[in-house]
Amino acid sequence: RWFTHFYVVSVLWNGFLLIWLFRAEFLGGSLPSWIQHIHHALGQDSQSTDTGKYSSYYDAHFSAFLVLLLLWLHSCRRLAECLWTSVFSSGVIHIVQYCFGLAYYIAVGSTLLCQVPTNLRNGKELSVQICWYHIVGVMMYVWASLHQHRCLVILANLRKSKSGKVVSLSHSVPFGDWFERVSCPHYFAELLIYVSMAITLGFHSLTWWCVVMYVLFNQALAAVLCHEFYQKNFSSYPKHRKAFIPFVF
Repeated sequence: RWFTHFYVVSVLWNGFLLIWLFRAEFLGGSLPSWIQHIHHALGQDSQSTDTGKYSSYYDAHFSAFLVLLLLWLHSCRRLAECLWTSVFSSGVIHIVQYCFGLAYYIAVGSTLLCQVPTNLRNGKELSVQICWYHIVGVMMYVWASLHQHRCLVILANLRKSKSGKVVSLSHSVPFGDWFERVSCPHYFAELLIYVSMAITLGFHSLTWWCVVMYVLFNQALAAVLCHEFYQKNFSSYPKHRKAFIPFVF
């Protein structure tokens, strides 16, 4: 239940960043001065603006805008699911994890904004250049998001009657969709969503791949703990299910 706060912060903060980037991308505006200071500290302002790199810089603007939009939409959907789909137990969260979660959703959007080159923002509107990896990334994002939503609905329905009324807060064994292959498909879908954003950025953002690695280890740990819980508490739990990645782990 406390994760709801993370998505509220993400929707507000990343929505704010999305507006700034939209102005820079399509209206010829500029990013906030604090972003420019971060770019200067990271040495991004010293990047070359020769003709060979010119188009790639324009592409970096649009790629970052597109991924920030996907991140914001992801946060909106997860917030809606927390408010109207999921049925939470009375579990609590450690204060350190809570503070880290809030900081994470602020940092991840800011990280995206810092991937945008600063030396092409001369008051000109930027052109939109859709590349093949934008299409592949968005398609993968939609596919993973749909499956994540379906799996969260399945989990919620385990605690509801056919009429939709909450009748229990206990744990049950889920079936259907990706649950037939893994114990925590919603965690696996989360990883795929972040991978899809890395693809949308054109594969070459080392910083974002670091974010993907963080999501991988974070979600894998949570999946293993849930998998062990299922195996310990349900003697008839399907033995063919993996914890996190189908057929692999």
